[in-house]
Amino acid sequence: MKRLIILPLATIGLAALGLFAAAANSQPESEKKVSDFMALKLEHTQAVLDGLVREDFTKIDTHAQQISLLTHDEAWQVIQTPEYRRRSDEFRRTTDNIAKAAQKKNIDGATLAYVEMTLQCVSCHRAIRDQK
Repeated sequence: MKRLIILPLATIGLAALGLFAAAANSQPESEKKVSDFMALKLEHTQAVLDGLVREDFTKIDTHAQQISLLTHDEAWQVIQTPEYRRRSDEFRRTTDNIAKAAQKKNIDGATLAYVEMTLQCVSCHRAIRDQK
């Protein structure tokens, strides 16, 4: 069961990395700060995935908390709308759920929350692109 969940997660993570790298290379210099910030978020996200694969609950917890903290940084506030704030709040709750599941050594709960977080990332990035 775990292998059935981990392989698609790894595939999603690699696909997200490829999409992010392609987008980062085509951005103007004015957006470089946001791009660098999102690269940091992606590093923590990949570390959570690595922790899930290895059932390293400390790593999962640590990096999920780091992602949650990033949502409070001013670089996170790409746009100032109620919709974006709502999405950010939901994302933060989800990363907090990953950390809580890791603290309880609940690999299935952490994995499901990771999938939810990934879906939120993709949805939010799509919405922001659509607004531009």
